[in-house]
Amino acid sequence: MRDADGDGAVDAGDDATRAGDARRGDADRLVEVVRAAGHEHVTAEHPSTFEFTTDDWLTPAGDCIVGIEADRTPRDFSSEFREACRDADATIEATLSVDAADGTLTETITGRGDPDLTLLDDRSMVGRTSDYTDDERTILVDADGAAADLDRDLVAALADGAPVTLRLAVDPPV
Repeated sequence: MRDADGDGAVDAGDDATRAGDARRGDADRLVEVVRAAGHEHVTAEHPSTFEFTTDDWLTPAGDCIVGIEADRTPRDFSSEFREACRDADATIEATLSVDAADGTLTETITGRGDPDLTLLDDRSMVGRTSDYTDDERTILVDADGAAADLDRDLVAALADGAPVTLRLAVDPPV
């Protein structure tokens, strides 16, 4: 996991990105963008996953959930994006950008694709540090970080209800 510190952050003025359409970007990356919100129960304490959900509520037990009311799910992703994620040699970056009171906080978790990813869930999406793929929610595996690894200032902003943007970028192998 690395602090992107603005690198690769979503430009609020980019209409194609705002629409969340998969598109070819720098270095032939495929990109999907999801917008969500924080919640008072965000603790980001789970050691092996991070999750975004379309649910509009969160209980304290949801320690992997970092965003609620997501405006998109894996089922909404383009078929081209989903297919690129099914390559075990593809790199997938999940960049979280949170609008905090004192500026935008950005952090990137990097994982890989897998042939068993279906990316068809219509409710939530999960990034995993393991290689578990046996559900429709998994968006990346072998991640270099999880909810518990996120910067605590970023987590505090999410617990205050700050908006969060998840930018998923796939680098297919060359």
